[in-house]
Amino acid sequence: MDKINFRFLFIISAILGVFLILYGEWQDTHMEVRYTDVDYLVFSDAAALMASGKSPYERSTYRYSPLIAALLLPNSFLHHMWGKFLFSASDLLVGLLIHTILKLRGVPEKLCTSSLMVWLFNPFTFTIGTRGNCEPIVCAVILWIILCLMNDQLVQAAFWYGLVHLRIYPIIYALPITLVLHPLHFQSGKKPALVDWSSRKLMSLNGSSKLRFTVLQFIRNFLTSIFTWRGLVFGFVSGSIFFILTGLCFYFYGWDFLDEALLYHLTRTDPRHNFSIYFYHIYLHYEQEFSSLEKLISFLPQFIVQLALIFRFAYDLPFCFFVQTLTFVAFNKVITAQYFVWFFCLLPLILPWSNMKLT
Repeated sequence: MDKINFRFLFIISAILGVFLILYGEWQDTHMEVRYTDVDYLVFSDAAALMASGKSPYERSTYRYSPLIAALLLPNSFLHHMWGKFLFSASDLLVGLLIHTILKLRGVPEKLCTSSLMVWLFNPFTFTIGTRGNCEPIVCAVILWIILCLMNDQLVQAAFWYGLVHLRIYPIIYALPITLVLHPLHFQSGKKPALVDWSSRKLMSLNGSSKLRFTVLQFIRNFLTSIFTWRGLVFGFVSGSIFFILTGLCFYFYGWDFLDEALLYHLTRTDPRHNFSIYFYHIYLHYEQEFSSLEKLISFLPQFIVQLALIFRFAYDLPFCFFVQTLTFVAFNKVITAQYFVWFFCLLPLILPWSNMKLT
């Protein structure tokens, strides 16, 4: 491990990504089971429609932001593998951001390398990008937001957070970000007091006492975080970006955009390729029409768990993001394989504080 450094891992991961993309082309041509994710075909078709001046929502099952189709426009005039290389490059960018965040938190280089390998060489993560799924882009945005907050770049963090327009699930991070913007964490001229490597032993001895607070303190800190200039700036900038993008998409694509990219995901049920705890119930009753209330009430366990985790872990932002995402996926009524990538990108950020032995 001493001879393995970040640059070496980065190069090997890039070579592996290129190999898998090229292998995927061969498998798609010569084998019955395709390597390419069906979502990539949907993205490509939507991008082709957009390139010809039509709505991407004319492609059935395209239920994403038009920005995803826009990113894949070169598929139509450059090469059909453009999107795969873009997503795989995002995989590498996620690795770079993980390494940068760990170094900023004071983690030793050897442990940084071990933690980074959990992302770069995780079969789940590198196949998701090379098969043509867009999740690595979303992961890169989330990590960039964390990095911006660590560097006290509030406006930039807010700008990128407004891009939850790409995927709606990062809205669950709004509350812990707001709490971290409390003046105790963002003092004038200083970086936020996110937990660093040097404090790990002290925290374990004190039982993370700094992170324990009463319900009244939680509510008070939340309200004072909102009504500070930092909280207001973050909310205004991120909200403006989100609503501007949503408004533009609605202007160009109308209700098709709102129904397919946003509202559909609130009431979605899926009896196939689903790892959800609700799967069997949905499978048995799929022929029956679920009421809107039944579809929405499944969010209640998610909501309760999210509040409990934020209440307990908000001031260790990377760890809070991880457990929030893990439980959000676990309690979601629809789970597909790419959802696991949402929390896999955050796992290396917390491993240095874990008692698990990596080497």
